[in-house]
Amino acid sequence: MRFMMVFKASDASEAGQPPTEEGLTAMGLVMAEMAEKGVLLAGDGLLPSSHGFRLQLDEGKRRVVDGPFAETKELIAGFCLIEVASREEAMEWGWRCIAADATAGGNPDTSGLLEIRPVATAEFFGDNYTDEARDRNDHTFQKAAENLQNSST
Repeated sequence: MRFMMVFKASDASEAGQPPTEEGLTAMGLVMAEMAEKGVLLAGDGLLPSSHGFRLQLDEGKRRVVDGPFAETKELIAGFCLIEVASREEAMEWGWRCIAADATAGGNPDTSGLLEIRPVATAEFFGDNYTDEARDRNDHTFQKAAENLQNSST
């Protein structure tokens, strides 16, 4: 089972304040352990929304909206994609991430909050997920994995 762990933004992260050295170390140790155990598939912190943009299609008209965006509590500061055997295992890793954040002083706006959502599987899509779509998806993500490997070298 794959799960996306969504780390919420805070006023500090949206202001562009990097995590403390202690915070980076604590979270880095948890991420390293997830990687060593084969749980971590991907993960990164994100720059503040002031560096981002949103695409909007409204009645066929394209629109680009540059950040920053309001409602910090709705924004994302980072993510992890993990693969585990169960929902309970995803929760355990989530608790470890929250503990690492708290150890480092946490983000006062978001401390103790981590959203974890399951990744949709073929079963979720039912008959709409044809063999052709499955083959295309497999090829796409195999190529994406190759691209990721090539970008880190």
